[in-house]
Amino acid sequence: MGGPDPAPHTPHRSDAPRRSRGAPRGCHTVSAPLLEVREIHTAYGLSRVLFGVSIEVNAGECVCLLGRNGVGKSTTMRSIMGLTPPQSGRVTFKGVDITGWESYRVARAGIGFVPEDRRIFADLTVWENLDVAQRGGRWTTERVFDLFPALRQLTGRNGGYLSGGEQQMLTIARTLMGNPELLLLDEPSEGLAPLIVDHLREQIARLKAAGLTILLSEQNTEFSLRLADRVYVLEKGAIRFSGTAAALRDNEALRHELLAL
Repeated sequence: MGGPDPAPHTPHRSDAPRRSRGAPRGCHTVSAPLLEVREIHTAYGLSRVLFGVSIEVNAGECVCLLGRNGVGKSTTMRSIMGLTPPQSGRVTFKGVDITGWESYRVARAGIGFVPEDRRIFADLTVWENLDVAQRGGRWTTERVFDLFPALRQLTGRNGGYLSGGEQQMLTIARTLMGNPELLLLDEPSEGLAPLIVDHLREQIARLKAAGLTILLSEQNTEFSLRLADRVYVLEKGAIRFSGTAAALRDNEALRHELLAL
């Protein structure tokens, strides 16, 4: 008679699939991405810009869209927000198909958008810019002032009289007042002085550390790779590379091939 059967192999901790609390033993569930973009094609009139772009953003991640100017990064953001709806493909947020929704509905669903051109209210004060965006929740004026202390000293100044860096802080702060679950940042470092860019990166890192999910669009490779968990590189409206930020950061030849001007 043979010996006892060998004990079944127990998967290594990192390999074992997670089982959601309350799920029957033996039934494993994989959490869906917070944001899922699948095969979107977007155009401006007859000019096609995106060709089957697919990206995923999981809760708590900072994901970056990298690429040269004019490759479709901003159009991807606009497609998600419903500002330039895709002609085909699908955008899903928290499991709900939001493809083609009006932008105000997308915002109410929990996606905050900081556009490349900032779009603050130039004739309103800093305080008024924040107050009109208040929706109630964990983000309050005090909390955004803690994140951007410079704004606390500028509450009575009109938005049109702020510097570029101050306007960028105000735009992010105003978007946070809507208490988004996902923050879209389109080219936040563009046109800012190096010291301001460093400060901005620190504040975005604080948002990430606080658990906010971020999708970042940038040309500034160093800025992005110091923040992102994963990256997608766009070229001519299509995804050329996807992977961890570390994989791209540690491979100079690949960075040069994908991103050098």
